[in-house]
Amino acid sequence: MKGVYCKEWNQGRRYIVKIEPGQKIKESLIQFAKQENIQNGVVVSAVGSVVKAGFRGIKSGAKLPITEPRMRIIELEGPLELVGLEGNLIASEDNGVDCHLHIMMAKSSGEVVGGHMFDAEIFASCEIMFTEILVSGVERHVSKTGGISTIYIEEE
Repeated sequence: MKGVYCKEWNQGRRYIVKIEPGQKIKESLIQFAKQENIQNGVVVSAVGSVVKAGFRGIKSGAKLPITEPRMRIIELEGPLELVGLEGNLIASEDNGVDCHLHIMMAKSSGEVVGGHMFDAEIFASCEIMFTEILVSGVERHVSKTGGISTIYIEEE
Protein backbone atom coordinates (compact mmCIF):
# COMPACT_ATOMS: atom_id res chain seq x y z
CA MET A 1 0.00 0.00 0.00
CA LYS A 2 1.26 3.43 -0.86
CA GLY A 3 2.22 5.46 2.19
CA VAL A 4 1.85 2.53 4.60
CA TYR A 5 4.77 0.45 5.85
CA CYS A 6 4.65 -2.61 8.04
CA LYS A 7 6.90 -5.17 9.60
CA GLU A 8 5.83 -8.35 11.36
CA TRP A 9 7.23 -8.80 14.86
CA ASN A 10 7.24 -11.59 17.40
CA GLN A 11 6.46 -11.16 21.04
CA GLY A 12 9.44 -11.54 23.30
CA ARG A 13 9.67 -11.47 27.05
CA ARG A 14 6.90 -9.89 29.10
CA TYR A 15 7.50 -7.81 32.22
CA ILE A 16 5.77 -6.09 35.07
CA VAL A 17 7.80 -2.95 35.79
CA LYS A 18 7.20 -1.13 39.07
CA ILE A 19 8.63 2.35 39.44
CA GLU A 20 8.89 3.82 42.93
CA PRO A 21 8.11 7.35 44.17
CA GLY A 22 10.56 10.04 43.07
CA GLN A 23 11.73 8.14 39.97
CA LYS A 24 11.06 9.35 36.42
CA ILE A 25 9.09 7.16 34.01
CA LYS A 26 11.05 7.65 30.79
CA GLU A 27 14.43 7.57 32.48
CA SER A 28 13.44 4.39 34.38
CA LEU A 29 12.17 2.63 31.23
CA ILE A 30 15.40 3.38 29.36
CA GLN A 31 17.48 2.05 32.29
CA PHE A 32 15.24 -1.04 32.46
CA ALA A 33 15.72 -1.67 28.71
CA LYS A 34 19.51 -1.40 29.05
CA GLN A 35 19.53 -3.72 32.09
CA GLU A 36 17.42 -6.36 30.31
CA ASN A 37 19.14 -5.86 26.92
CA ILE A 38 15.87 -4.86 25.22
CA GLN A 39 16.13 -3.13 21.84
CA ASN A 40 12.42 -2.82 21.06
CA GLY A 41 9.27 -3.00 23.16
CA VAL A 42 5.79 -1.70 23.78
CA VAL A 43 4.01 -0.37 26.87
CA VAL A 44 0.84 -2.45 27.15
CA SER A 45 -0.68 -0.59 30.10
CA ALA A 46 0.25 1.56 33.08
CA VAL A 47 -1.43 2.82 36.23
CA GLY A 48 -0.25 4.95 39.11
CA SER A 49 0.21 8.59 40.00
CA VAL A 50 2.66 11.29 38.95
CA VAL A 51 3.97 14.75 39.85
CA LYS A 52 6.05 17.17 37.79
CA ALA A 53 4.78 15.93 34.43
CA GLY A 54 6.18 17.50 31.26
CA PHE A 55 4.44 16.94 27.95
CA ARG A 56 3.56 18.67 24.72
CA GLY A 57 0.65 19.15 22.40
CA ILE A 58 0.62 20.30 18.80
CA LYS A 59 -0.87 23.78 18.39
CA SER A 60 -4.13 24.10 16.51
CA GLY A 61 -3.53 24.83 12.83
CA ALA A 62 0.11 23.69 12.93
CA LYS A 63 1.69 22.55 9.68
CA LEU A 64 4.48 20.04 9.04
CA PRO A 65 7.23 19.77 10.00
CA ILE A 66 6.49 19.89 13.72
CA THR A 67 8.90 22.41 15.19
CA GLU A 68 9.08 24.02 18.64
CA PRO A 69 7.01 27.09 17.64
CA ARG A 70 4.27 24.67 16.54
CA MET A 71 4.17 22.91 19.92
CA ARG A 72 2.63 23.82 23.23
CA ILE A 73 4.89 22.76 26.12
CA ILE A 74 3.01 22.00 29.34
CA GLU A 75 4.43 21.31 32.79
CA LEU A 76 2.10 20.27 35.59
CA GLU A 77 2.65 19.78 39.28
CA GLY A 78 0.62 17.05 40.89
CA PRO A 79 -0.28 14.78 42.25
CA LEU A 80 -2.18 13.52 39.21
CA GLU A 81 -3.67 10.09 38.52
CA LEU A 82 -1.91 8.23 35.72
CA VAL A 83 -4.88 7.04 33.65
CA GLY A 84 -3.02 6.14 30.49
CA LEU A 85 0.48 5.63 29.17
CA GLU A 86 1.23 4.20 25.79
CA GLY A 87 4.18 4.09 23.51
CA ASN A 88 7.23 2.16 22.53
CA LEU A 89 10.94 1.73 22.91
CA ILE A 90 12.70 1.38 19.58
CA ALA A 91 16.39 1.00 18.75
CA SER A 92 17.91 4.36 17.84
CA GLU A 93 20.47 5.10 15.17
CA ASP A 94 23.16 5.61 17.85
CA ASN A 95 22.77 2.00 19.13
CA GLY A 96 20.71 3.16 22.09
CA VAL A 97 17.00 2.93 22.76
CA ASP A 98 14.59 5.77 22.03
CA CYS A 99 11.52 5.98 24.24
CA HIS A 100 8.40 7.53 22.67
CA LEU A 101 5.52 7.83 25.13
CA HIS A 102 2.15 9.56 25.32
CA ILE A 103 0.58 10.16 28.73
CA MET A 104 -2.91 10.84 30.05
CA MET A 105 -3.41 12.16 33.57
CA ALA A 106 -6.46 13.08 35.63
CA LYS A 107 -6.56 16.15 37.85
CA SER A 108 -8.46 16.03 41.15
CA SER A 109 -11.30 17.83 39.32
CA GLY A 110 -11.64 14.87 36.95
CA GLU A 111 -10.28 16.84 33.99
CA VAL A 112 -8.00 14.66 31.85
CA VAL A 113 -4.91 16.13 30.20
CA GLY A 114 -2.09 14.64 28.20
CA GLY A 115 0.11 14.52 25.17
CA HIS A 116 3.61 13.52 24.08
CA MET A 117 5.46 12.91 27.35
CA PHE A 118 8.90 14.38 27.97
CA ASP A 119 8.99 12.77 31.43
CA ALA A 120 7.01 12.51 34.65
CA GLU A 121 8.05 11.82 38.22
CA ILE A 122 6.22 9.11 40.15
CA PHE A 123 4.13 10.24 43.11
CA ALA A 124 2.98 7.06 44.94
CA SER A 125 3.59 4.22 42.49
CA CYS A 126 3.66 3.26 38.82
CA GLU A 127 2.93 -0.23 37.49
CA ILE A 128 3.72 -0.86 33.82
CA MET A 129 2.96 -3.97 31.79
CA PHE A 130 5.61 -4.20 29.09
CA THR A 131 6.24 -6.55 26.16
CA GLU A 132 9.52 -6.95 24.31
CA ILE A 133 9.23 -6.85 20.51
CA LEU A 134 11.50 -9.17 18.53
CA VAL A 135 12.08 -7.55 15.13
CA SER A 136 14.95 -6.47 12.91
CA GLY A 137 15.14 -3.65 10.38
CA VAL A 138 13.31 -1.13 12.57
CA GLU A 139 14.91 2.01 14.02
CA ARG A 140 13.85 5.48 15.08
CA HIS A 141 15.12 8.43 12.99
CA VAL A 142 14.18 12.07 12.72
CA SER A 143 11.66 12.44 9.91
CA LYS A 144 12.44 15.22 7.44
CA THR A 145 8.73 15.48 6.60
CA GLY A 146 7.32 15.36 10.13
CA GLY A 147 10.24 17.04 11.91
CA ILE A 148 10.11 14.55 14.78
CA SER A 149 11.64 11.18 15.62
CA THR A 150 9.61 8.41 14.03
CA ILE A 151 9.91 4.71 13.28
CA TYR A 152 11.82 3.82 10.14
CA ILE A 153 11.06 0.40 8.65
CA GLU A 154 13.74 -1.07 6.44
CA GLU A 155 12.34 -2.31 3.15
CA GLU A 156 12.94 -5.96 2.39
